[in-house]
Amino acid sequence: MPAPARLSALFGALLTVAVCGAHAAAPAAEPAYGPELEGFDYPHPVQQYRFTSQGVQLHMAYMDVKPAKPNGRTVVLLHGKNFCAATWEGSIDALTRAGYRVVAPDQIGFCKSSKPEHYQYSFQQLAANTRGLLESIGVKQATIMGHSTGGMLAVRYGLLYPEQTEQLVLANPIGLEDWKALGVPSLGVDKWYEREQGQSADKIRNYEKSTYYVNQWKPEYEPWVQMLAGMYRGAGKQIVAWNSALLYDMIYTQPVVYEFPLLKMPVLLLIGTRDTTAIGKDAAPAELRPKLGNYAELGKRAARAIPHATLVEFGNMGHAPQMQDPAAFHAALLKGLAAK
Repeated sequence: MPAPARLSALFGALLTVAVCGAHAAAPAAEPAYGPELEGFDYPHPVQQYRFTSQGVQLHMAYMDVKPAKPNGRTVVLLHGKNFCAATWEGSIDALTRAGYRVVAPDQIGFCKSSKPEHYQYSFQQLAANTRGLLESIGVKQATIMGHSTGGMLAVRYGLLYPEQTEQLVLANPIGLEDWKALGVPSLGVDKWYEREQGQSADKIRNYEKSTYYVNQWKPEYEPWVQMLAGMYRGAGKQIVAWNSALLYDMIYTQPVVYEFPLLKMPVLLLIGTRDTTAIGKDAAPAELRPKLGNYAELGKRAARAIPHATLVEFGNMGHAPQMQDPAAFHAALLKGLAAK
């Protein structure tokens, strides 16, 4: 279903989100999904890569979207912690119109993919899973583009598979600083699990509004709120919360910032400078919080550390520039891809 029709269909079941001052009103009715987003439609057909990892049979959902006029290049889109492959909808459209084949997976533990009861999450493991998927569909080389946590994964993928990585694109990646070294306390899996069990659409919306969209809200953001919240409704919400806790612990304990100088391929940094994202910031000492997630500085610091980096800054955007101003973001993205 085309993007406008899909959004219209969803909002036919919801009241329009009204913005009043600093508060966005929640829809009167919330759709119920499930631990693998049952009933939530993605913008393109979803396929499943089935494989065994750590002794467990798993399935990894993905979209493989071919352009009408191929340019011979493939872009792999790696979503962030509070995102799914579906949230790349606008980027998939922009890239395929420009001739790129686009592969957008849901990582294990996320969205429409498996959520195992026991899994040792690491960026190396997720990179290996992604490489296995690409090999299974005949993708030998690709540009790897990661947003948020997907940026951390993209860095590790580039380090593990440099010959298969033509270029990295990092859109407001997290991991540009080492929170533990800066004094952010470790919450540990159990505390993260406790927190994640309390997820709700209101909490997600309020966080995204303040961090992703610079205290602005548009109705088109609401499907992504319902997408995340829908995994926590009904049976299966505990396994969603558990995997989320394991993934947060992975993010906190496996910094990639020290590995930036090792990257050999061209790296395009697309940074919304009003982003303030930092994992565990609310648990940090009060005097430390204002110093964390300063993307106006972190983007420049990353560009200096990466040998072949190009930095593009968006001065009025937060953590999700590809959703906040798609036209500006995709213009910069396509220009950066062409300049490789």
